[in-house]
Amino acid sequence: PFEPVPCDVFITEATFALPVFHHPSDAGEIGKLLSSLATFPERTHLVGVYALGKCQRVITLLRAAGYDKRIWLHGSLAALCRLYQEQGIDLGEIALVSDAILETFKGAIVLCPPSAIADRWSRRFNEPIAAMASGWMLTRATRRWQSVDRGFPLSDHADWPGLLSAIEQTGAEQILVTHGHTEPMVRYLQEQGRRARTVVTRFAPETQTDPPPAADALSMAPAVAEDSAP
Repeated sequence: PFEPVPCDVFITEATFALPVFHHPSDAGEIGKLLSSLATFPERTHLVGVYALGKCQRVITLLRAAGYDKRIWLHGSLAALCRLYQEQGIDLGEIALVSDAILETFKGAIVLCPPSAIADRWSRRFNEPIAAMASGWMLTRATRRWQSVDRGFPLSDHADWPGLLSAIEQTGAEQILVTHGHTEPMVRYLQEQGRRARTVVTRFAPETQTDPPPAADALSMAPAVAEDSAP
């Protein structure tokens, strides 16, 4: 768990350092996935996740919500899931899509890396509802860019109030901001009378769930929940 440590200088990331980013509860987002599954029981729900952490988190959240059916995995997610299991973390029944025999995947949850959603690998599924589990799914701009039917804002990064709370708890006199929406956060902190500046890093997006560089993050509008799939 996070434990604040008092310090004079605090370096913070700024991935979701915009007021629009207020992450909803994990349980609520998983509830939306299960609700969609109940509404469209004949369709495969294909959910894009990162291989490390996000995949296993989604699985454990589904189990905590009472979902005890088999969860199917893209092959690239298997190794890390096995590692979690070897460390004693119960993921329930999981299986590889590639091992399926005479499986229609109707009403199934299939987890895959984000890049696989638009890949020909996904063509085997029955009218799949494409979804993404990422903090970026909180904005319409990223959902449109990713062309997904569902977006579940699940993130391991701190949201706007979480970042501000962490900064406050350190009591730091100087705040160094890096990696993400640095300028809006620095400007906000300076307006609050704090000593803050940007630390430039050589960072480039590594995954397809990062927003396109040309997007104006300050104009991002919150996404609204969908009640039905297209």
